[in-house]
Amino acid sequence: MRKVIYPGTFDPVTYGHIDIVRRAVDLFDQVVVTVAINPTKQPLFTTEERVEMLKESLKDFDRVIIDSFDGLTVEHAKQVGAIGIIRGLRQISDFEFEFQMALMNRKLAGDITTIFLMPHERYTYLNSTVIRNLASLHADVSNFVPPNVHEALKKKFEKSWNKFFNAFIALVSLIIPK
Repeated sequence: MRKVIYPGTFDPVTYGHIDIVRRAVDLFDQVVVTVAINPTKQPLFTTEERVEMLKESLKDFDRVIIDSFDGLTVEHAKQVGAIGIIRGLRQISDFEFEFQMALMNRKLAGDITTIFLMPHERYTYLNSTVIRNLASLHADVSNFVPPNVHEALKKKFEKSWNKFFNAFIALVSLIIPK
């Protein structure tokens, strides 16, 4: 069985990520989509929330497994019996970083191959950071993410907006005499 992993923070998963999964499923017997726990990033969603969003978003793919890991990607690939690591390339600017990581991974585990896949051109401008920023400003991101992710973003930012608004009202009530 030819199994690969597709690691990422998926904070949140977008249609661009799903397009990469679709392409990987066409090439390999099994794709393990795995939420990477990156100590240098502060994700909006918990690991568990991201795993659940991926499970719902990818439920129609029968040869996809969703999990998470903490540590080196190549070690996780070995643990699950993967022959390769899928990485998405949207633009030329992605290539330099991804190429450096691929070479380092080859040095750490020469038997694990990095496979670069390009999403459909309609997704080349999409990334999770842009989606989070748009959603935080209450923009409609429903064309960029699955419905379950759209709802999760609305709930997440509705809570933060309500906290901000309540704090603002409390501050104003202290300043303006009654």
